[in-house]
Amino acid sequence: MADSGNVNGKMGINTRLAHTGNKPSDYFGFINPPVVHASTVLFPNARAMETREQKYTYGTRGTPTTDALCDAINELEGSAGTILVPSGLAAVTVPFLAYLSSGDHALIVDSVYFPTRHFCDTMLKRLGVTVEYYDPMIGAAIESLIRPNTRLVHTEAPGSNTFEMQDIRAIADVAHRHGCVVTMDNTWATPVYFKPLDHGVDVSIHASTKYPSGHSDVLLGTVSANAAHWPALTEAMVTLGVCVSPDDSYQILRGLRTMGIRLERHQESALSLATWLEGRDEVARVLHPALPSFPGHDLWKRDFTGASGIFSFVLKAESPDRFKAKAHAFLDALSLFGLGYSWGGFESLALHVGLSDRTVAVAPTEGPVLRLQIGLEDVADIRRDIEAGLAAARAV
Repeated sequence: MADSGNVNGKMGINTRLAHTGNKPSDYFGFINPPVVHASTVLFPNARAMETREQKYTYGTRGTPTTDALCDAINELEGSAGTILVPSGLAAVTVPFLAYLSSGDHALIVDSVYFPTRHFCDTMLKRLGVTVEYYDPMIGAAIESLIRPNTRLVHTEAPGSNTFEMQDIRAIADVAHRHGCVVTMDNTWATPVYFKPLDHGVDVSIHASTKYPSGHSDVLLGTVSANAAHWPALTEAMVTLGVCVSPDDSYQILRGLRTMGIRLERHQESALSLATWLEGRDEVARVLHPALPSFPGHDLWKRDFTGASGIFSFVLKAESPDRFKAKAHAFLDALSLFGLGYSWGGFESLALHVGLSDRTVAVAPTEGPVLRLQIGLEDVADIRRDIEAGLAAARAV
């Protein structure tokens, strides 16, 4: 699962996405790698079986198909190695289990993906790990929260649903001075628009279910580590028996080929609509890091090279008891947007964000938060659908 380094890192991102993770000369000239279905792998003799001296030994340890995807992700992330796991959530939980032990203290950003919080508050605590949530805007001041037993600092930028930006470099520098491993959920930007390992992160986490898949039909996660933290990560994967199917791996590899140009369209459409929503009377504010009005815009502009297609906005409401009614009216009036979880696919999606889990970061108070995944449809059509939702909310 090590990086093949077969694509020049100086090439443009779309060139790299088109050519990484495939070596036609290894497979009789076929452009795409084969989908290898395997559990048992045969050995030529008893000694080879005893010493496991050959490259492939069992299906859970990798196949040419999974290796092709790992090679591609390593090339994009600049990582020493990548593991593949069955979901984006597993891409968070496996490294947590790899680097944390009973008695350890972990710092988790308060704007974290909710299922990650649930794992921390249930299984991690049951295993004897102390979990503490911190303000996403804390930056280098995170030093005040680090204890002698702090072993891991988890980041996510932008934050889930409300899109707070973090000063990843400042946090990583402090964490490393205290011997902590730094992990980052980088699903929003993908390694196309932000490379965590270049900014001090040790382990980059990605829900490939989203943009790498691009079609809302595959569940998969990737975890990529630098050289110092790769051995513990791959050992955890083997020990837990975590693996993914060759068919899903192939689908993600296929999705990577067009991810760059899809992201360009998602970005352009989302930013256009976010800017338009800022001017609507029904909207209190728009939560999109690429907008100059957003509090974390300067951090986004400094560190990121682009934005993806998901953002939120706060719908004005007269009082908290009207939040749900207005949110539901908006959502139920939509016809083009689907009401569903996840994002990164070709279709637009919308949902009412729940923020009751926050313990440090303050949720917006002006009204309900609505999250929009802007798909690949025409912007004019998406805007008309949002206008119908806003009109329905006004009528409540």
